[in-house]
Amino acid sequence: MGDSPLALAQAYETRDKLKATHPELAEDGAIEIIIIKTTGDKILNQPLADIGGKGLFTKEIDEALLDGRIDIAVHSMKDVPTYFPDGIILPCNLPREDVRDAFISPTAASLAELPAGSVVGSASLRRQSQILYRYPSLKVVNFRGNVQTRLKKLNEGEVHATLLALAGLKRLSMTDNITSILSLDEMLPAIAQGAIGIACRSNADKMANYIASLNDNETRLAVACERAFLETLDGSCRTPIAGYAFRDKDGYCLFRGLVASPDGTRVLETSRRGPYSMEDMVSMGKDAGKELISRAGPRSALQQHN
Repeated sequence: MGDSPLALAQAYETRDKLKATHPELAEDGAIEIIIIKTTGDKILNQPLADIGGKGLFTKEIDEALLDGRIDIAVHSMKDVPTYFPDGIILPCNLPREDVRDAFISPTAASLAELPAGSVVGSASLRRQSQILYRYPSLKVVNFRGNVQTRLKKLNEGEVHATLLALAGLKRLSMTDNITSILSLDEMLPAIAQGAIGIACRSNADKMANYIASLNDNETRLAVACERAFLETLDGSCRTPIAGYAFRDKDGYCLFRGLVASPDGTRVLETSRRGPYSMEDMVSMGKDAGKELISRAGPRSALQQHN
């Protein structure tokens, strides 16, 4: 796990679930938490896209897993690349937290109420593009760091507002900082937002069985659908991509996907509905991705501003 307070909170949540499910793991010293500082945690003054994208939060952790320094790895699924290194499997997603984004501002109640020219801090191209698409009069600046760092910068007046994942604020018991919560129509979440994944070595059957026992299948299928969409689009941190799969009131999977130009001048959206099963949902995610690629055209919204 990484070294941010949120990474720690997610590791503790995993530890507590393992202890509750497997009595032998509740004994003193049965589980030790190892903190690994990742490149993504260390380099905070540059956009993620400029230093190598998503894998920066997982590379050092993957190496520790393969070296045998750790036995299981706890990840925010939205940081996990769509491919796994040889020798690593991810047999578990914990039950998903709320996927929405929170709006935080000392001066306005919502994005719509920010005066023209207001500065919104966000390191996420997904958030930046959707903000600029709906509110072109706002200014968006790169804004990295863990939750605590970003809130400190906001309170010091560096920006007028910021957006953070509601899931992270809930896991950190910091929801009292929230000004308002954005609807899914206003801000579609990142692929796998709010989902935790637990990985282990592919030859470690005992570990795989331990963590598979914590798997939430509804979350696992939704994440698989969203990641199939991302993989089809060949998504990186340089492309604003959003997607959300969930079980509707009739028990079907409803998937919504979006891709945009980083400046928010062009946004393409699509949706799919079908059976809530792994095969169908992966197929829906891929199909939605192919549709948006064809609609974007050769000089596409996905590349034009990179």
